[in-house]
Amino acid sequence: MAAPIAAGLIAIAFGMASIALAGGRRMRYIVPVSGLLLATVALFGLIPELARQIGWTRTILPALAAYSVLAILDRRGYAVCPSCSHGETFAGSLVAATAVHAFIDGWGIVASRNQGAVGGAIALAILLHKAPEGMALGAMLRASTPRIATATALCAAAEIPTVLGGAAGLWATPPGWVQYLLAAVSGTFLFLGLHAVFTKAAGTPSASTKSAA
Repeated sequence: MAAPIAAGLIAIAFGMASIALAGGRRMRYIVPVSGLLLATVALFGLIPELARQIGWTRTILPALAAYSVLAILDRRGYAVCPSCSHGETFAGSLVAATAVHAFIDGWGIVASRNQGAVGGAIALAILLHKAPEGMALGAMLRASTPRIATATALCAAAEIPTVLGGAAGLWATPPGWVQYLLAAVSGTFLFLGLHAVFTKAAGTPSASTKSAA
């Protein structure tokens, strides 16, 4: 259980650091950068790894479906981005997606412990991507919530499932359908990350900036 606990703590630590830094004018730069990190985790971490396990078609279709659902909701005026006026709604969707991803991370770390060098590589990859994941999560939560304490609590709530997933991994290997769920999560990460990049680049004020005004 040491590895899932370490993974969760890494993500929370980087998330808290990002929350502390993402204030005032720095928010203008940190949010799009964090969005880019989140999209990078999906594009170069989650999606390629899933494709190796279940194939590109079975990976892309759930990811595209999740991406499309968020895009449709956004187009119809529902808050699913860090730059929307209803930041708490966005925070909920981001925390939910991250929590699912974190749970599977923890489950995967423990389930791979008996796979020799390959299992060690999987565990190391998960640990390494927790840092940028935490940074992206923290900055985007800070942009969508009015208080630092709230953003910090949500960050912890999103990443604690890493430990819970590790506990689940002690009892069972993840079933095959979990990979499809994780593919859908990668689609949500991709949408939320890219939306943060392009919305901020266009100069749209964040929820926290609007509330301050």
